[in-house]
Amino acid sequence: MKILDQYILRRFLYNFFSSFFILIVIFIFQGIWLFIDDLAGKGLGMVIIGKFIFYFIPTLVDKVLPLTVLLSSILTFGTFAENYEFAAMKASGISLQRGMRSLIVFVLFLGVVTFFFANDVIPISEQKMFNLRRNIAKVKPAAAITEGVFSDFEGTGEGMNIKVDKKHGEQDRFLDNVIIHKKTDQNINNTVIKAKSGELISSEESDIIQLVLKDGNYYEEVMPKDAKERRKQPFAKSNFETYTINIDISELNDQDLEEDQNITTNKMKNVGRLIKDIDSLRENNLEKVVAFSKNVVNRMGAFPSKVPKDTTKQNLELIQPPKKVEKTEQDSIKTIDGFIQSLEQWEQIQVMKKAQNEVSSILNTVTSKKNELQSRYKFYNSHILSLHQKYALALSCIILFFVGAPLGAIIRKGGLGLPMVVAIILFLTYYFIGVFAGNYAKEGNIHPAIGAWLPTMIMLPLGISLTRRATADKGLVGFGHFIDRIKSIFKKKDKEAEDQ
Repeated sequence: MKILDQYILRRFLYNFFSSFFILIVIFIFQGIWLFIDDLAGKGLGMVIIGKFIFYFIPTLVDKVLPLTVLLSSILTFGTFAENYEFAAMKASGISLQRGMRSLIVFVLFLGVVTFFFANDVIPISEQKMFNLRRNIAKVKPAAAITEGVFSDFEGTGEGMNIKVDKKHGEQDRFLDNVIIHKKTDQNINNTVIKAKSGELISSEESDIIQLVLKDGNYYEEVMPKDAKERRKQPFAKSNFETYTINIDISELNDQDLEEDQNITTNKMKNVGRLIKDIDSLRENNLEKVVAFSKNVVNRMGAFPSKVPKDTTKQNLELIQPPKKVEKTEQDSIKTIDGFIQSLEQWEQIQVMKKAQNEVSSILNTVTSKKNELQSRYKFYNSHILSLHQKYALALSCIILFFVGAPLGAIIRKGGLGLPMVVAIILFLTYYFIGVFAGNYAKEGNIHPAIGAWLPTMIMLPLGISLTRRATADKGLVGFGHFIDRIKSIFKKKDKEAEDQ
Protein backbone atom coordinates (compact mmCIF):
# COMPACT_ATOMS: atom_id res chain seq x y z
CA MET A 1 0.00 0.00 0.00
CA LYS A 2 2.89 2.37 0.59
CA ILE A 3 3.81 2.08 -3.09
CA LEU A 4 0.22 2.90 -4.10
CA ASP A 5 0.06 5.87 -1.69
CA GLN A 6 3.35 7.21 -3.05
CA TYR A 7 2.11 6.78 -6.61
CA ILE A 8 -1.17 8.63 -5.95
CA LEU A 9 0.60 11.37 -4.01
CA ARG A 10 3.25 11.81 -6.73
CA ARG A 11 0.60 12.15 -9.44
CA PHE A 12 -1.36 14.63 -7.36
CA LEU A 13 1.69 16.75 -6.55
CA TYR A 14 2.64 16.88 -10.23
CA ASN A 15 -0.84 18.16 -11.15
CA PHE A 16 -0.88 20.46 -8.11
CA PHE A 17 2.36 22.32 -8.84
CA SER A 18 1.68 22.42 -12.59
CA SER A 19 -1.77 23.91 -12.03
CA PHE A 20 -0.46 26.33 -9.42
CA PHE A 21 2.26 27.65 -11.73
CA ILE A 22 -0.12 28.09 -14.67
CA LEU A 23 -2.82 29.77 -12.56
CA ILE A 24 -0.42 32.07 -10.73
CA VAL A 25 0.97 33.33 -14.06
CA ILE A 26 -2.55 33.95 -15.36
CA PHE A 27 -3.58 35.81 -12.21
CA ILE A 28 -0.36 37.84 -12.19
CA PHE A 29 -1.03 39.14 -15.71
CA GLN A 30 -4.67 39.76 -14.86
CA GLY A 31 -3.80 41.62 -11.65
CA ILE A 32 -0.76 43.52 -12.87
CA TRP A 33 -2.89 44.94 -15.69
CA LEU A 34 -4.64 47.08 -13.07
CA PHE A 35 -1.37 48.76 -12.07
CA ILE A 36 0.53 48.80 -15.36
CA ASP A 37 -0.34 52.45 -16.01
CA ASP A 38 1.28 53.45 -12.71
CA LEU A 39 4.45 51.41 -13.33
CA ALA A 40 5.28 51.41 -17.03
CA GLY A 41 6.95 54.43 -18.62
CA LYS A 42 7.79 56.13 -15.30
CA GLY A 43 11.52 55.44 -15.36
CA LEU A 44 11.30 53.07 -12.41
CA GLY A 45 13.53 50.33 -13.77
CA MET A 46 12.99 46.59 -13.90
CA VAL A 47 14.21 46.09 -10.33
CA ILE A 48 11.37 48.15 -8.82
CA ILE A 49 8.79 46.58 -11.10
CA GLY A 50 10.15 43.14 -10.21
CA LYS A 51 9.81 43.95 -6.49
CA PHE A 52 6.25 45.06 -7.02
CA ILE A 53 5.39 41.78 -8.77
CA PHE A 54 7.19 39.83 -6.03
CA TYR A 55 5.10 41.56 -3.35
CA PHE A 56 1.95 41.11 -5.43
CA ILE A 57 2.23 37.31 -5.83
CA PRO A 58 1.36 36.35 -2.20
CA THR A 59 -1.82 38.42 -2.36
CA LEU A 60 -3.11 36.07 -5.07
CA VAL A 61 -2.85 32.93 -2.94
CA ASP A 62 -6.39 33.25 -1.52
CA LYS A 63 -7.71 32.96 -5.10
CA VAL A 64 -5.14 30.64 -6.69
CA LEU A 65 -4.74 28.01 -3.97
CA PRO A 66 -8.41 26.89 -3.66
CA LEU A 67 -8.70 26.70 -7.45
CA THR A 68 -5.42 24.76 -7.64
CA VAL A 69 -6.60 22.17 -5.09
CA LEU A 70 -9.92 21.78 -6.88
CA LEU A 71 -8.38 21.49 -10.36
CA SER A 72 -5.53 19.15 -9.38
CA SER A 73 -7.86 16.80 -7.50
CA ILE A 74 -10.25 16.62 -10.49
CA LEU A 75 -7.33 16.04 -12.87
CA THR A 76 -5.75 13.34 -10.73
CA PHE A 77 -8.82 11.28 -9.95
CA GLY A 78 -10.34 11.90 -13.38
CA THR A 79 -7.21 10.43 -14.98
CA PHE A 80 -7.31 7.44 -12.61
CA ALA A 81 -10.94 6.76 -13.50
CA GLU A 82 -10.41 7.29 -17.24
CA ASN A 83 -7.49 4.82 -17.32
CA TYR A 84 -9.45 2.27 -15.24
CA GLU A 85 -6.91 2.50 -12.44
CA PHE A 86 -9.74 2.99 -9.94
CA ALA A 87 -11.41 -0.12 -11.28
CA ALA A 88 -8.20 -2.06 -10.59
CA MET A 89 -8.02 -0.60 -7.07
CA LYS A 90 -11.61 -1.54 -6.29
CA ALA A 91 -11.06 -5.02 -7.71
CA SER A 92 -8.20 -5.36 -5.23
CA GLY A 93 -10.49 -4.33 -2.38
CA ILE A 94 -9.23 -0.72 -2.10
CA SER A 95 -12.04 1.78 -1.60
CA LEU A 96 -12.05 5.41 -2.72
CA GLN A 97 -11.49 6.65 0.84
CA ARG A 98 -8.51 4.33 1.26
CA GLY A 99 -7.01 5.55 -2.00
CA MET A 100 -7.43 9.14 -0.85
CA ARG A 101 -5.68 8.56 2.48
CA SER A 102 -2.24 9.91 1.53
CA LEU A 103 -3.81 12.93 -0.17
CA ILE A 104 -6.02 13.65 2.85
CA VAL A 105 -2.89 13.86 5.02
CA PHE A 106 -1.26 16.18 2.47
CA VAL A 107 -4.33 18.42 2.18
CA LEU A 108 -4.64 18.70 5.98
CA PHE A 109 -0.98 19.73 6.11
CA LEU A 110 -1.64 22.18 3.25
CA GLY A 111 -4.54 23.71 5.19
CA VAL A 112 -2.30 24.38 8.21
CA VAL A 113 0.42 25.88 6.00
CA THR A 114 -2.18 28.00 4.21
CA PHE A 115 -3.41 29.47 7.51
CA PHE A 116 0.10 30.46 8.60
CA PHE A 117 0.76 31.87 5.12
CA ALA A 118 -2.46 33.94 5.26
CA ASN A 119 -1.64 35.07 8.80
CA ASP A 120 2.06 35.92 8.43
CA VAL A 121 3.07 36.32 4.78
CA ILE A 122 0.05 37.94 3.07
CA PRO A 123 -0.26 40.87 5.55
CA ILE A 124 3.44 41.70 5.14
CA SER A 125 3.11 41.44 1.36
CA GLU A 126 0.06 43.74 1.35
CA GLN A 127 1.94 46.29 3.44
CA LYS A 128 5.06 46.14 1.26
CA MET A 129 3.04 46.52 -1.94
CA PHE A 130 1.01 49.42 -0.52
CA ASN A 131 4.10 51.27 0.69
CA LEU A 132 5.96 50.67 -2.59
CA ARG A 133 3.09 52.18 -4.60
CA ARG A 134 2.90 55.09 -2.15
CA ASN A 135 6.61 55.81 -2.31
CA ILE A 136 6.68 55.49 -6.11
CA ALA A 137 3.95 58.14 -6.24
CA LYS A 138 6.10 60.42 -4.09
CA VAL A 139 9.26 60.02 -6.16
CA LYS A 140 7.43 60.16 -9.50
CA PRO A 141 4.67 62.81 -9.21
CA ALA A 142 3.09 61.85 -12.54
CA ALA A 143 2.52 58.37 -11.13
CA ALA A 144 0.43 59.91 -8.33
CA ILE A 145 -2.10 61.29 -10.81
CA THR A 146 -4.82 58.86 -11.84
CA GLU A 147 -6.97 59.68 -14.82
CA GLY A 148 -10.59 60.55 -14.05
CA VAL A 149 -10.34 60.86 -10.24
CA PHE A 150 -8.94 63.34 -7.74
CA SER A 151 -5.43 62.39 -6.59
CA ASP A 152 -3.32 63.79 -3.76
CA PHE A 153 0.14 65.23 -4.31
CA GLU A 154 1.67 63.58 -1.25
CA GLY A 155 5.00 64.48 0.25
CA THR A 156 5.02 68.08 -1.04
CA GLY A 157 4.33 71.33 0.73
CA GLU A 158 1.66 72.35 -1.75
CA GLY A 159 -1.26 70.38 -0.37
CA MET A 160 -3.44 69.95 -3.44
CA ASN A 161 -5.82 67.53 -5.13
CA ILE A 162 -5.57 67.21 -8.89
CA LYS A 163 -7.80 65.56 -11.46
CA VAL A 164 -7.05 65.11 -15.16
CA ASP A 165 -9.03 63.50 -17.96
CA LYS A 166 -5.97 62.13 -19.77
CA LYS A 167 -2.20 61.79 -19.42
CA HIS A 168 0.07 61.38 -22.43
CA GLY A 169 3.53 62.04 -23.77
CA GLU A 170 6.91 61.07 -22.35
CA GLN A 171 6.46 59.86 -18.73
CA ASP A 172 2.86 61.17 -18.88
CA ARG A 173 4.06 64.76 -18.55
CA PHE A 174 1.21 66.28 -20.60
CA LEU A 175 -2.22 66.62 -18.96
CA ASP A 176 -5.66 67.36 -20.44
CA ASN A 177 -8.59 69.08 -18.67
CA VAL A 178 -6.92 69.77 -15.33
CA ILE A 179 -8.88 70.56 -12.14
CA ILE A 180 -6.91 71.48 -8.99
CA HIS A 181 -8.20 71.99 -5.43
CA LYS A 182 -5.56 73.73 -3.30
CA LYS A 183 -5.73 73.24 0.48
CA THR A 184 -5.23 75.71 3.30
CA ASP A 185 -3.31 74.99 6.50
CA GLN A 186 -6.60 73.79 7.98
CA ASN A 187 -6.90 71.27 5.11
CA ILE A 188 -9.85 73.16 3.56
CA ASN A 189 -10.26 73.43 -0.22
CA ASN A 190 -10.88 77.13 -0.86
CA THR A 191 -9.06 77.50 -4.19
CA VAL A 192 -10.13 75.89 -7.47
CA ILE A 193 -8.06 76.07 -10.65
CA LYS A 194 -9.32 74.73 -13.99
CA ALA A 195 -7.28 74.54 -17.17
CA LYS A 196 -7.69 72.92 -20.58
CA SER A 197 -4.13 71.55 -20.57
CA GLY A 198 -1.07 71.27 -18.38
CA GLU A 199 2.53 70.07 -18.37
CA LEU A 200 4.85 68.72 -15.67
CA ILE A 201 8.39 70.09 -16.16
CA SER A 202 11.23 68.75 -14.01
CA SER A 203 14.95 68.02 -14.11
CA GLU A 204 17.24 65.83 -12.05
CA GLU A 205 19.33 68.84 -10.93
CA SER A 206 16.39 70.86 -9.58
CA ASP A 207 14.29 70.39 -6.46
CA ILE A 208 11.34 72.14 -8.12
CA ILE A 209 8.72 70.63 -10.38
CA GLN A 210 6.81 73.14 -12.47
CA LEU A 211 3.16 72.49 -13.25
CA VAL A 212 2.42 74.80 -16.19
CA LEU A 213 -1.31 75.29 -16.84
CA LYS A 214 -2.69 76.84 -19.98
CA ASP A 215 -6.02 78.47 -20.89
CA GLY A 216 -7.92 78.27 -17.62
CA ASN A 217 -9.72 79.97 -14.72
CA TYR A 218 -8.72 80.70 -11.12
CA TYR A 219 -11.25 80.91 -8.26
CA GLU A 220 -10.41 81.56 -4.59
CA GLU A 221 -12.61 82.18 -1.58
CA VAL A 222 -11.32 85.14 0.44
CA MET A 223 -11.52 84.83 4.24
CA PRO A 224 -11.51 88.31 5.86
CA LYS A 225 -10.71 88.67 9.55
CA ASP A 226 -13.88 90.64 10.20
CA ALA A 227 -16.89 88.37 10.85
CA LYS A 228 -19.28 90.80 9.15
CA GLU A 229 -17.18 90.75 5.99
CA ARG A 230 -17.06 86.92 6.00
CA ARG A 231 -20.87 86.85 5.86
CA LYS A 232 -20.67 88.49 2.44
CA GLN A 233 -18.65 85.46 1.21
CA PRO A 234 -16.14 87.44 -0.88
CA PHE A 235 -14.08 85.66 -3.56
CA ALA A 236 -11.51 86.36 -6.24
CA LYS A 237 -11.82 85.15 -9.82
CA SER A 238 -9.58 85.51 -12.86
CA ASN A 239 -8.74 84.04 -16.25
CA PHE A 240 -5.26 83.13 -17.41
CA GLU A 241 -3.48 81.97 -20.54
CA THR A 242 -0.49 80.50 -18.65
CA TYR A 243 -0.26 79.81 -14.93
CA THR A 244 2.76 78.13 -13.30
CA ILE A 245 2.72 76.30 -9.98
CA ASN A 246 6.13 75.49 -8.47
CA ILE A 247 6.11 72.30 -6.38
CA ASP A 248 8.98 71.84 -3.94
CA ILE A 249 10.08 68.18 -3.78
CA SER A 250 13.33 68.64 -1.83
CA GLU A 251 12.00 66.44 0.99
CA LEU A 252 11.50 63.61 -1.51
CA ASN A 253 15.10 63.47 -2.71
CA ASP A 254 16.09 60.94 -0.07
CA GLN A 255 12.85 58.96 -0.29
CA ASP A 256 13.41 55.23 0.25
CA LEU A 257 11.18 53.06 -1.92
CA GLU A 258 11.34 50.32 0.72
CA GLU A 259 10.34 52.57 3.62
CA ASP A 260 7.49 51.08 5.64
CA GLN A 261 4.59 53.27 6.68
CA ASN A 262 1.95 52.62 9.28
CA ILE A 263 -0.38 49.65 8.90
CA THR A 264 -3.68 51.12 7.74
CA THR A 265 -5.94 48.40 6.33
CA ASN A 266 -7.34 45.16 7.69
CA LYS A 267 -5.52 43.15 5.00
CA MET A 268 -2.17 44.19 6.50
CA LYS A 269 -2.92 42.72 9.93
CA ASN A 270 -2.46 39.24 11.34
CA VAL A 271 -4.85 37.42 13.67
CA GLY A 272 -3.42 38.88 16.86
CA ARG A 273 -3.55 42.43 15.56
CA LEU A 274 -7.06 41.94 14.16
CA ILE A 275 -8.42 40.62 17.47
CA LYS A 276 -6.89 43.56 19.34
CA ASP A 277 -8.19 46.12 16.84
CA ILE A 278 -11.67 44.56 16.76
CA ASP A 279 -12.02 45.00 20.53
CA SER A 280 -10.78 48.59 20.43
CA LEU A 281 -12.97 49.47 17.44
CA ARG A 282 -16.05 47.99 19.15
CA GLU A 283 -15.46 50.00 22.33
CA ASN A 284 -14.70 53.16 20.39
CA ASN A 285 -17.85 52.84 18.27
CA LEU A 286 -20.01 52.29 21.35
CA GLU A 287 -18.50 55.35 23.01
CA LYS A 288 -19.22 57.42 19.90
CA VAL A 289 -22.85 56.25 19.78
CA VAL A 290 -23.46 56.86 23.50
CA ALA A 291 -21.82 60.29 23.44
CA PHE A 292 -23.76 61.36 20.36
CA SER A 293 -27.10 60.12 21.72
CA LYS A 294 -26.55 62.04 24.96
CA ASN A 295 -25.66 65.16 22.96
CA VAL A 296 -28.82 64.95 20.85
CA VAL A 297 -31.02 64.32 23.89
CA ASN A 298 -29.53 67.33 25.70
CA ARG A 299 -30.03 69.55 22.64
CA MET A 300 -33.64 68.48 22.24
CA GLY A 301 -34.47 68.73 25.94
CA ALA A 302 -37.19 66.16 25.43
CA PHE A 303 -36.10 63.83 28.22
CA PRO A 304 -34.94 65.95 31.16
CA SER A 305 -33.19 63.97 33.87
CA LYS A 306 -34.86 63.96 37.30
CA VAL A 307 -32.87 65.54 40.08
CA PRO A 308 -32.79 63.23 43.15
CA LYS A 309 -34.60 64.66 46.14
CA ASP A 310 -32.68 65.45 49.30
CA THR A 311 -34.08 63.12 51.98
CA THR A 312 -32.70 65.27 54.82
CA LYS A 313 -34.79 68.24 53.73
CA GLN A 314 -37.85 66.00 53.55
CA ASN A 315 -37.36 65.01 57.17
CA LEU A 316 -37.03 68.66 58.20
CA GLU A 317 -40.22 69.50 56.36
CA LEU A 318 -42.04 66.80 58.31
CA ILE A 319 -40.87 68.30 61.63
CA GLN A 320 -41.87 71.86 60.75
CA PRO A 321 -45.52 72.84 61.20
CA PRO A 322 -47.55 72.81 58.01
CA LYS A 323 -47.78 76.10 56.21
CA LYS A 324 -50.91 77.58 54.80
CA VAL A 325 -51.26 76.56 51.18
CA GLU A 326 -52.19 79.43 48.98
CA LYS A 327 -54.46 78.70 46.11
CA THR A 328 -52.84 79.20 42.74
CA GLU A 329 -54.57 79.63 39.51
CA GLN A 330 -54.20 76.71 37.11
CA ASP A 331 -52.38 77.34 33.81
CA SER A 332 -54.93 77.68 31.05
CA ILE A 333 -52.32 76.73 28.40
CA LYS A 334 -52.12 72.93 28.17
CA THR A 335 -51.02 72.29 24.57
CA ILE A 336 -48.37 73.61 22.22
CA ASP A 337 -51.04 74.99 19.90
CA GLY A 338 -52.48 76.91 22.79
CA PHE A 339 -49.07 78.32 23.64
CA ILE A 340 -48.51 79.44 20.04
CA GLN A 341 -51.93 81.08 19.85
CA SER A 342 -51.25 83.02 23.04
CA LEU A 343 -48.31 84.81 21.41
CA GLU A 344 -48.26 87.79 19.13
CA GLN A 345 -47.89 87.15 15.42
CA TRP A 346 -44.27 88.36 15.29
CA GLU A 347 -43.49 86.20 18.31
CA GLN A 348 -45.08 83.20 16.64
CA ILE A 349 -42.89 83.71 13.56
CA GLN A 350 -39.76 83.94 15.71
CA VAL A 351 -40.64 80.79 17.70
CA MET A 352 -41.43 78.80 14.56
CA LYS A 353 -38.23 79.89 12.79
CA LYS A 354 -36.14 79.06 15.82
CA ALA A 355 -37.78 75.64 16.17
CA GLN A 356 -37.33 74.98 12.45
CA ASN A 357 -33.64 75.94 12.62
CA GLU A 358 -33.11 73.73 15.67
CA VAL A 359 -34.78 70.75 14.02
CA SER A 360 -32.84 71.26 10.77
CA SER A 361 -29.60 71.53 12.70
CA ILE A 362 -30.31 68.33 14.63
CA LEU A 363 -31.32 66.46 11.45
CA ASN A 364 -28.15 67.57 9.67
CA THR A 365 -26.08 66.51 12.65
CA VAL A 366 -27.81 63.13 12.79
CA THR A 367 -27.33 62.59 9.04
CA SER A 368 -23.62 63.42 9.13
CA LYS A 369 -23.09 61.30 12.24
CA LYS A 370 -25.01 58.45 10.62
CA ASN A 371 -22.66 58.50 7.62
CA GLU A 372 -19.66 58.61 9.94
CA LEU A 373 -20.92 55.69 12.03
CA GLN A 374 -21.73 53.68 8.91
CA SER A 375 -18.15 54.07 7.68
CA ARG A 376 -16.87 53.21 11.16
CA TYR A 377 -18.97 50.05 11.38
CA LYS A 378 -18.01 49.10 7.83
CA PHE A 379 -14.37 49.37 8.86
CA TYR A 380 -15.17 47.32 11.98
CA ASN A 381 -17.01 44.65 9.97
CA SER A 382 -14.15 44.39 7.48
CA HIS A 383 -11.81 43.51 10.36
CA ILE A 384 -14.09 40.71 11.57
CA LEU A 385 -14.47 39.50 7.98
CA SER A 386 -10.69 39.40 7.46
CA LEU A 387 -10.20 37.51 10.72
CA HIS A 388 -12.63 34.73 9.76
CA GLN A 389 -11.43 34.63 6.15
CA LYS A 390 -7.98 33.54 7.32
CA TYR A 391 -9.50 30.44 8.93
CA ALA A 392 -12.01 29.90 6.12
CA LEU A 393 -9.23 29.93 3.49
CA ALA A 394 -7.44 27.04 5.21
CA LEU A 395 -10.64 25.00 5.54
CA SER A 396 -11.73 25.76 1.97
CA CYS A 397 -8.65 23.98 0.59
CA ILE A 398 -9.66 20.84 2.50
CA ILE A 399 -13.33 20.98 1.52
CA LEU A 400 -12.64 21.72 -2.16
CA PHE A 401 -10.40 18.65 -2.25
CA PHE A 402 -13.36 16.52 -1.14
CA VAL A 403 -15.39 18.19 -3.89
CA GLY A 404 -12.81 17.71 -6.66
CA ALA A 405 -11.55 14.20 -5.89
CA PRO A 406 -14.93 12.39 -6.02
CA LEU A 407 -16.04 14.62 -8.89
CA GLY A 408 -13.04 13.52 -10.93
CA ALA A 409 -13.82 9.88 -10.16
CA ILE A 410 -17.42 10.41 -11.29
CA ILE A 411 -16.83 12.29 -14.58
CA ARG A 412 -13.92 9.94 -15.48
CA LYS A 413 -12.07 12.46 -17.61
CA GLY A 414 -8.44 13.58 -17.39
CA GLY A 415 -6.50 16.32 -19.17
CA LEU A 416 -7.27 20.03 -19.28
CA GLY A 417 -10.58 19.81 -21.16
CA LEU A 418 -13.71 18.93 -19.22
CA PRO A 419 -11.96 18.95 -15.79
CA MET A 420 -10.80 22.53 -16.36
CA VAL A 421 -14.32 23.64 -17.32
CA VAL A 422 -15.91 21.92 -14.32
CA ALA A 423 -13.25 23.29 -11.95
CA ILE A 424 -13.66 26.85 -13.23
CA ILE A 425 -17.47 26.69 -12.92
CA LEU A 426 -17.27 25.40 -9.35
CA PHE A 427 -14.58 27.90 -8.38
CA LEU A 428 -16.46 30.85 -9.89
CA THR A 429 -19.53 29.78 -7.93
CA TYR A 430 -17.44 29.57 -4.76
CA TYR A 431 -15.65 32.87 -5.48
CA PHE A 432 -18.71 34.97 -6.37
CA ILE A 433 -20.64 33.68 -3.37
CA GLY A 434 -17.69 34.82 -1.27
CA VAL A 435 -17.59 38.25 -2.95
CA PHE A 436 -21.31 38.92 -2.53
CA ALA A 437 -21.34 37.58 1.02
CA GLY A 438 -18.30 39.73 1.89
CA ASN A 439 -19.93 42.88 0.52
CA TYR A 440 -23.16 42.17 2.41
CA ALA A 441 -21.12 41.57 5.57
CA LYS A 442 -19.21 44.85 5.25
CA GLU A 443 -22.47 46.78 4.87
CA GLY A 444 -23.86 45.07 7.97
CA ASN A 445 -26.66 43.19 6.19
CA ILE A 446 -25.31 39.86 7.50
CA HIS A 447 -22.84 39.01 10.23
CA PRO A 448 -19.22 39.19 9.01
CA ALA A 449 -18.54 35.65 10.25
CA ILE A 450 -21.35 34.35 8.02
CA GLY A 451 -19.96 36.33 5.10
CA ALA A 452 -16.56 34.69 5.51
CA TRP A 453 -17.80 31.12 6.02
CA LEU A 454 -20.80 31.06 3.66
CA PRO A 455 -19.04 29.84 0.44
CA THR A 456 -17.15 27.16 2.38
CA MET A 457 -20.29 25.98 4.14
CA ILE A 458 -22.13 25.75 0.81
CA MET A 459 -19.35 23.58 -0.64
CA LEU A 460 -19.31 21.29 2.42
CA PRO A 461 -22.61 19.43 1.73
CA LEU A 462 -21.65 19.25 -1.96
CA GLY A 463 -18.40 17.53 -1.04
CA ILE A 464 -20.17 15.07 1.26
CA SER A 465 -22.77 14.24 -1.39
CA LEU A 466 -20.17 13.74 -4.16
CA THR A 467 -18.01 11.56 -1.92
CA ARG A 468 -20.97 9.32 -1.09
CA ARG A 469 -21.98 9.03 -4.76
CA ALA A 470 -18.42 8.26 -5.88
CA THR A 471 -18.08 5.59 -3.18
CA ALA A 472 -21.34 3.95 -4.31
CA ASP A 473 -20.32 4.17 -8.02
CA LYS A 474 -23.25 6.43 -8.85
CA GLY A 475 -23.33 9.04 -11.58
CA LEU A 476 -23.07 12.77 -11.16
CA VAL A 477 -26.87 13.21 -11.18
CA GLY A 478 -29.05 10.19 -10.51
CA PHE A 479 -32.76 10.21 -11.22
CA GLY A 480 -33.24 6.45 -10.93
CA HIS A 481 -34.75 6.45 -7.46
CA PHE A 482 -37.19 9.23 -8.45
CA ILE A 483 -38.33 7.25 -11.52
CA ASP A 484 -38.67 4.05 -9.49
CA ARG A 485 -40.76 5.88 -6.90
CA ILE A 486 -43.05 7.33 -9.58
CA LYS A 487 -43.45 3.85 -11.14
CA SER A 488 -44.33 2.35 -7.78
CA ILE A 489 -47.03 5.00 -7.24
CA PHE A 490 -48.65 4.26 -10.61
CA LYS A 491 -48.44 0.49 -10.02
CA LYS A 492 -50.14 0.94 -6.66
CA LYS A 493 -52.97 2.93 -8.25
CA ASP A 494 -53.43 0.30 -10.98
CA LYS A 495 -53.60 -2.46 -8.39
CA GLU A 496 -56.23 -0.56 -6.38
CA ALA A 497 -58.28 -0.06 -9.54
CA GLU A 498 -58.17 -3.81 -10.37
CA ASP A 499 -59.25 -4.70 -6.83
CA GLN A 500 -62.27 -2.44 -7.11
